[in-house]
Amino acid sequence: MEQLHPGARWVFRIGFYLKALILTFFLGVIFISSYISFTRAGISAAQFFIVVFIFIFLFLYLVIGEIYARLSYRFWKYEFTHNELKIEKGIIWKAYKSIPYERVQNVDIHRGILARLLGFSSIQIQTAGYSAVYSGRGLSVGSEGYLPAVSMEGAEKIREFLIKKISKHKSHNGM
Repeated sequence: MEQLHPGARWVFRIGFYLKALILTFFLGVIFISSYISFTRAGISAAQFFIVVFIFIFLFLYLVIGEIYARLSYRFWKYEFTHNELKIEKGIIWKAYKSIPYERVQNVDIHRGILARLLGFSSIQIQTAGYSAVYSGRGLSVGSEGYLPAVSMEGAEKIREFLIKKISKHKSHNGM
């Protein structure tokens, strides 16, 4: 199985921080309300405790984000077999996908600012009958096959490979 481009760590790292931003906001509201109630009571030790706790929280936030990025990168693998694309991902809960080439409809390559700076591309492989995905956040539109970071040259090779597989399948079926 192949591994993603090393730039994927940044994709996972930034994704983690954006998702955790909501949690940070709510914790910040709790801390500010605690701070206001403690200062009204005239407790300066509580102020010191809150400041120290915030710094510890930020440090842990950065450490956990880094660990998450490295583990996500390590455990996200893909392989192009004779008949299908296999994707394996997940740190605690593993997800295994097998995408038969005959279901592939389109291959999109995306290169955002971060991807261009770090030299990778994201690939979205759209398949027949796959227009919505159920995730932990509910129903969302997406592609069944997603590779978040592949080298630019690798992305072009993958697209060419899949296009050839699509055209072979269509010619065998008389389309």
